[in-house]
Amino acid sequence: MFKVTLLLICCMLCFSSCQQEEEVPQIRVSLIADGRERQFILPVATTVEEFLRDSKVDLQLGELDQVNPPLFTQISDGMRITVARIIEETQCEQSEIPYKQTTALNEGLQPGEQRVVQAGQNGTLEICYRVTIIDGVSSDRIETNQTIIKAAQDEIIYVGPTGEIEPVPIIGTLAYINNGNAWIIRGSSTTKRPLTTDGDIDGRVFNLSADGRQLLFTRKANPVESSTSFNQLWIIADVTQPSNPISLIPNNILYASWVPNQENTISYSTAEPREAAPGWLAFNDLWQMRIDPESGESLSVTSIVERSTRGLYSWWGTRFHWSPDGQRLAWAQADSIGIVDPETGDLGSPLLSYAVLRPVGDWSWRATLSWSSDSALLLTTIHGPAIGSELPESSPAFDVAATDTTGSFSTQIIPNTGIWAAPQFSPLLSNNSEFPGGYLAFLLARDPYNSINGEYDLVVADRDGSNARLIFPGEGRLGLKAQQSIYQNQEFAWSPDGRQIAFIYQGNLWVIDVSSEIAHQLTLDGGASTPVWSQ
Repeated sequence: MFKVTLLLICCMLCFSSCQQEEEVPQIRVSLIADGRERQFILPVATTVEEFLRDSKVDLQLGELDQVNPPLFTQISDGMRITVARIIEETQCEQSEIPYKQTTALNEGLQPGEQRVVQAGQNGTLEICYRVTIIDGVSSDRIETNQTIIKAAQDEIIYVGPTGEIEPVPIIGTLAYINNGNAWIIRGSSTTKRPLTTDGDIDGRVFNLSADGRQLLFTRKANPVESSTSFNQLWIIADVTQPSNPISLIPNNILYASWVPNQENTISYSTAEPREAAPGWLAFNDLWQMRIDPESGESLSVTSIVERSTRGLYSWWGTRFHWSPDGQRLAWAQADSIGIVDPETGDLGSPLLSYAVLRPVGDWSWRATLSWSSDSALLLTTIHGPAIGSELPESSPAFDVAATDTTGSFSTQIIPNTGIWAAPQFSPLLSNNSEFPGGYLAFLLARDPYNSINGEYDLVVADRDGSNARLIFPGEGRLGLKAQQSIYQNQEFAWSPDGRQIAFIYQGNLWVIDVSSEIAHQLTLDGGASTPVWSQ
């Protein structure tokens, strides 16, 4: 009986155990990934992340793949798990940049004549996108950057001006740069003609001899030579006759001019090309060279001022200017002006000193220099003292001043004229040695304490600065803008008889009669600069 009972109990326990095993629920899961659907039965509940890690699933998740439901979700029976394969890639496309057509007036053409001087070329633009691809299908497309692979080149068409200009008598030779070419006017404004046609004059040197027959100028260097040279010195031996420009030996020129009263003789200062702004390192030297005007050959070369780094901001260079008699040579540096010692070539003690102007951008200011006709006085602009609490080198004040060649006499003639005043003595109007007749002219800033980029008026006064009167352009008209004072030594040019002034207004050459204040426009194409005037 006991054995039977024990057997029954064992059977009941086995039946109960089997019944419990049959009651454990099965967790069925569907996995949709990589374009197919698979079924799985899980023995125990787990999270989606643990399920996907199972070796039986054999699924590797990418960094951007999306799983639904999220990885932390507890799996339940009948759950569908979807894995979306996501990748991101960069796609770039190129498109054309259409060129533009521009026209510009050019005095070198007949009225209405057109000439294509630069062919138009389309450019190439590359646009890149970040593209999201979900299970092989592109979704989001977001622009990431644009790059100009090749810039478009505008088509430039020169057109001859059709307007008429009133004839104006011109005494001597008036030369100027127009669209990169040298032009002259002799006798009448209707006779203006180009001396060069290549459009490569850089404007750094543009100087007529005292007799108005020889022109000295600089041209941009060939691009192939840009690493060793930025310009080249040239002459035209006689502007009154048809003649071709002649290349001289010197290159990398910062300053050059004809030496007065010395036939076929020039002086020049040089520099070393640099990639960094402003593009050169000045040597602050000065050489004198006599040339053969027919060949450009150097007949003799003499060192006047030795190469040096003397002076503040000497990397910009020293400005030089000969007296009319060719006996004295003035210099200007960042904080002073003076006279070169003819015996030693030393710059000597300054005649006028002032606080240096802190360089603006990539240039360092130098005062312009103008000699009186008797070579006794120097007219210049000086940097004025601070007007408030600013440092002296930041002062916005600039004054016109004069000094004699010994430094024993100096005076401020006109205060607060502006940085580009560029004052100039006129030629003598009379030969009275006791009371020489003549004027001085300068540009007067309309806002003297904001004069670097401001507008100016042309003013004429007596030699001592008295009786100043504004002669152009006057109230109600746009003012003059500085043209070349950073490089050149003047902003305008007196006629040889001291009765007219040539200047640039809104890109065109003008001449004004000092007495009547009647002004005449001589060019129409807006490309003029750097007037110089000689006998």
